[in-house]
Amino acid sequence: MSNKKHALPPEEYLKKLGERVRSLRVSKGYTNYDKFAYEHDIDRSQWGRFETGKDLRYTSLLQIVSVFDMTLEEFFSEGF
Repeated sequence: MSNKKHALPPEEYLKKLGERVRSLRVSKGYTNYDKFAYEHDIDRSQWGRFETGKDLRYTSLLQIVSVFDMTLEEFFSEGF
């Protein structure tokens, strides 16, 4: 019997990533992602892609965690 964990398909991880980004925004009191993106000087369509789990670059992930003033470890501590 193997103890090897089965990895999720990439699209499932991206979905979880989008859900995490959205939940962090909502936890900051923003019900509208447009307003959040505007107030943090991020392109609205780009932020929308983050929240819908579109593929993103590592630098974009760093931008996301910076906006929420957290580390990558903190970001991935929930939902993954």
